[in-house]
This record gives sequence, C-alpha cells and structure tokens, in this order.
Amino acid sequence: MTPNEYQQRALRTSPDCPPHAVRPTSAPDVRLTNAALGLTGEAGEFAELIKKWLYHDKPLDKAAAVAELGDVLWYLSLAADALGVTLEHVMVANIDKLQRRYPHGFDTSRANDPERDAA
Repeated sequence: MTPNEYQQRALRTSPDCPPHAVRPTSAPDVRLTNAALGLTGEAGEFAELIKKWLYHDKPLDKAAAVAELGDVLWYLSLAADALGVTLEHVMVANIDKLQRRYPHGFDTSRANDPERDAA
C-alpha cells in the first residue's frame, strides 16, 4: 500500500466523512483542530507505553505501540488532507528538508547550528 492509498482509505473513516464519500466534507479548520488534538493525544499514548517500559519495569508492548503509531498516522492523514496535500507530499517535503539540513547524514554540530536553515 502506498502512503496516498493509505490516506484515501483512512479518510473514509473520518467522522465527518459520509460512507460513500472519498474525502471528508467539513471545514478545514474543524478538521485541522481534530487532527492536531488527535495527533497529540495518540502521540501521548505512544509515549506512555515507552515511559512504562523505561521507568516502570513493564515489558514493551510492541503490538500496542504499533497500534498507537497507526492512530498517529490516521490523524496525520487527516491533517494533511485538511491542508490540501497528500501524505506523499508531506514525506517528500520532509526528505527534501532533511537533505538540505544534513547533506551528508546527521551531524550533531550541524543540528546545533542556529544558522543551519538560513542557507
């Protein structure tokens, strides 16, 4: 499955999307708010699993972690769509940014350089 196929399938389950529609139909600001709150909530649930593994001596529940990452991806899909872009667009833009910042791979000194994005 490609990122864009995932996005299209995931958006069918958006609460503001009728079952027969391909894309949600509500105002973008409402969808962005839903996506932003959902992203932070699901990322928090993922972080909670990691915290319990690191500091509470619980085994890492990989299945639950993967499920939380899936929920993050769902909300990311909603956010991208509300902005009028595809997941693939977001991915390409991020790789382009990383290539500009770290042309030879990650470098701590470059990461700590406040001028790194000025070029």
